[in-house]
Amino acid sequence: MNLLSIGGSDPSSGAGIQSDLRMFSSDVHWLTVITAITAQNTSKFGMIEQVSEKILKSQLQSIISDFKIDGIKIGMVYDSQIIKTIYQQLKKLKIPIVVDPVIKSTTGGELLKKSAVKDYQKYIIPLATVITPNKYEAEILSKTKINSKIMPEKTAKKIQIMGAKNVSITGIQTQGGKISDFVLEKNKKYYISGNKISKINHGSGGNYSSAVLFSLVKSKSVKESLKFAKQYTYDSIKNAKKVGKGIAITDIYKKDSIKTELSESIQKFIEIKDIYKNIPECQTNFVYSKEKPKSTKEILGISGRIVKAGKRVIVAGDLEYGGSKHVATALLTVNKKFPQIQSAINIKYQNTTISKIKKMKLIVSTYDRDQEPTNVKNKGSTIEWGIKSAIKNIKKSPDVIFHNGGFGKEPMIIIFGDTPKNILKKISKIIE
Repeated sequence: MNLLSIGGSDPSSGAGIQSDLRMFSSDVHWLTVITAITAQNTSKFGMIEQVSEKILKSQLQSIISDFKIDGIKIGMVYDSQIIKTIYQQLKKLKIPIVVDPVIKSTTGGELLKKSAVKDYQKYIIPLATVITPNKYEAEILSKTKINSKIMPEKTAKKIQIMGAKNVSITGIQTQGGKISDFVLEKNKKYYISGNKISKINHGSGGNYSSAVLFSLVKSKSVKESLKFAKQYTYDSIKNAKKVGKGIAITDIYKKDSIKTELSESIQKFIEIKDIYKNIPECQTNFVYSKEKPKSTKEILGISGRIVKAGKRVIVAGDLEYGGSKHVATALLTVNKKFPQIQSAINIKYQNTTISKIKKMKLIVSTYDRDQEPTNVKNKGSTIEWGIKSAIKNIKKSPDVIFHNGGFGKEPMIIIFGDTPKNILKKISKIIE
């Protein structure tokens, strides 16, 4: 996934371009275009020096001409010259664009000139698939004061009329330990609430907008993306660290090595040439467990599936512990006998694939669903019974377990390995 971040440079890495580079590093290749250089730290804001129109235009053209960009985030733009240059280069692009109105820094710096607000309204706002102002920024852009008489809907509508497809005004309400954002889509409005942390921090607004873009590019709805971003931002504030002498800098939550490796492996799997031919009717799941999992809740999988879309393969769902039922159950059953096996994936049953597997030096086992006891069928524990039957008499961990299907049941191949990377190696040999 290639995402482009357009914004200012923050040498403290609390916000701006540097902050984005710290996010989703295992899933995203961040491309960057710098609009201005700032001198700031966690205690105070120094000065700004904008880049020239010439170098800004050259940066944009060099990136757009070379990369397939999946989505764009626009942060600090500072003045009218920068605004107009960005608009001219992006106006014809048909990809998600998230606009984060950066007007003032947490440490007090002016990041959008007052003289540039009109051009911001005219050229930047219309680019937005989603725009994410906080209450203060929304008031500046709409020239309204949100209070008991002027509700956020009126303010959001004004911004939407300027051209933004969807508006999320963050931090609009605080009540009972919760903080709510007001959202206006094309035909609906709603609030999204989450837990509030009373902690001054640097970087949460940028984290939120970047997370919205990340989720949109993964084909999530606007509402799903905003919910994801709210939780992501909460976690980043919760993990904020005081690394300088001033305010704390937000930090993304601790990286989950299991999630990182599985995510990378799923991406490589869907990029395999003609892999759509190996996706079964019930679709595919790819799972990876913690050591010695006690239940499927300790096995990471896709909450939806890896699905066929014509000749393309897409991931429909998020990675979640407990996200898979069937493939996770198969893995859990194998892991109890062979603890080193921590990953599995199911692929389409094809006679040619089985023939190839049997010719390879793989440990293969099978089971017959017609032999399944009635009491097992009634309990709905078919997979566990089948996998137990397949591994009952083998002494080495299986590479592949398959079955030929049954009444109303699709035949299936499940590939096992100690890691997702190991499974990818097996798949490349099986379907090459």
